[in-house]
Amino acid sequence: MGIEASSGEAKLLRGKELTSRLREDIAQSAHTLTLRGGALPLLVTILIGSNPSAEAYRASIVRTLRTVSIQHRALTLPAETTKSTLIETLHELNGDSQVTGILVLMPLPEHISPDTVLEYLSPLKDIDGITPTNAGRLHLGLPSLRPSTPQGGIELLDHYGIPIASARIAVIGRSNVVGRPLASLLTRRHATVTLCHRQTRDLSSITREADIVAVAAGHPGLITGDMLKAGSTVLDFGVNIVDGKVVGDADPESIGAVAAAYSPTPGGTGPVTALVLARNTIAAGYASLSGDLDHVVDVLPNSH
Repeated sequence: MGIEASSGEAKLLRGKELTSRLREDIAQSAHTLTLRGGALPLLVTILIGSNPSAEAYRASIVRTLRTVSIQHRALTLPAETTKSTLIETLHELNGDSQVTGILVLMPLPEHISPDTVLEYLSPLKDIDGITPTNAGRLHLGLPSLRPSTPQGGIELLDHYGIPIASARIAVIGRSNVVGRPLASLLTRRHATVTLCHRQTRDLSSITREADIVAVAAGHPGLITGDMLKAGSTVLDFGVNIVDGKVVGDADPESIGAVAAAYSPTPGGTGPVTALVLARNTIAAGYASLSGDLDHVVDVLPNSH
């Protein structure tokens, strides 16, 4: 299974080709939300201390939100912010009817566990689908707010017509924000998924059997051409800095000679992720309007 490559070269799955449709979907969903009595969408991002990667991610979100007319409030707390102060902040934002969605930027300072966010963030405003409620509902096949990165990857596959149903897919990386939810989403789409990680033995024997290899391991050059089946697809979520350049988890030169298609880094899954996050903000508006997560199906694809 896979797609035909032209001229003997792998097709590049560029996120930019998908962004115009996503912007149209977001604009229509936001308009419908206000017609139903919902507030204009407002996303609050919380940054504790200073972190270059988190600041860069926030800047990317801000640029994207401007293109779809979603309001943004940047909340920056000092590095010495205590756990109790973060909890109080989350409680205030959870109860603020003007706030549609909340995103706490990672990593947090070492003295604050990420579990604090999972426990105290309202599931109705959890636009990256990290709370136990959203993660559990996703696993059970119920409507939920989904992590933006894996959802964006799936929509990239759909956009380019790469079959998911009945495909054998290797997911490399088991984080709560990419690997695990991606495996659940793909299984829901009738794929047969093998979830791999650092302790997986003979990784190549698994990837060579896969129609699609999705990698989110944070390890540059982890996937090479000799690990792939001819005509397969590589979905690369990796973001690594090597010699001052952004690179993915797959080696583009070697996989390009074997795969039928792959998402480049940068320019592949990244442009889609920020727009899916924006769309999740609209979906959270539907959740707040109805008081439950059942109506996010009005915004998110393949939710029924």
